[in-house]
Amino acid sequence: MRATLDFASPRAHKEVFYPESAFGGFTDIDGTVAFYSRVNALLDPSFQVVDFGCGRGSFDEDPLLWRRNLRFLKGKSAHVMGLDVDAEAAQANPSLDEFRPLQGNRPWPVKDRSVNLILADFVLEHLPEPTSFFSEASRVLQPGGYLCIRTSNRLSYVGIASAAMPSRHHAKILERVQEDRKKEDVFPTLYRCNTISAVRRQMAGHGFRSTVYGYEAEPSYLEFSRLAYWAGVIHQRWAPSFLRPAIFGFGRLS
Repeated sequence: MRATLDFASPRAHKEVFYPESAFGGFTDIDGTVAFYSRVNALLDPSFQVVDFGCGRGSFDEDPLLWRRNLRFLKGKSAHVMGLDVDAEAAQANPSLDEFRPLQGNRPWPVKDRSVNLILADFVLEHLPEPTSFFSEASRVLQPGGYLCIRTSNRLSYVGIASAAMPSRHHAKILERVQEDRKKEDVFPTLYRCNTISAVRRQMAGHGFRSTVYGYEAEPSYLEFSRLAYWAGVIHQRWAPSFLRPAIFGFGRLS
């Protein structure tokens, strides 16, 4: 007997427009798979890694083992150090060998030229002083070290909606459009360096040879409505790079 789909469910939206997701649970354009596949390709067992804005490790709640394992960097490199303003990450994030707290505008608690790869996954949009972030990344990385960034694009429909909405409402709205998103994982967005050109300028200005580009996965923010999801699919397939919801940036320090 042929299986039927409940077309009111988010899973049905995904399987209708991205039928490959029925085999493994993720689409060919899954943003997390695309980003972390490249991060993993850059890793070396000898690397010292910094996970900037590491958080509590909410990715460990991802039901897809394949995607979860891609994000789990501990054991793939010599040492993974997490940096965050939230001390809860010290106990909650399973992907860290060590945690060090960030304190206001003070320099990162990391020695000069001691790191091979820095990861900043959906962190840049929350930073009040992005220039300081790039400066510190340049300071702690060894020559030839990598900076891997995934962040929101403020020129996209997601970025425009988020910027127009008061921060106090973000958690409530995200509860509706992303049922798996918890309140403790929602933070104010500032968008001080959240266009492709802005990230490119910062990379170049701090000594990185880089590639920075827009990326659009399946429209998970629009799963609450099949019509909205359909419109998101059209956008995903035809929107120019500078309007795509995510920005991927990979830099190598000269």
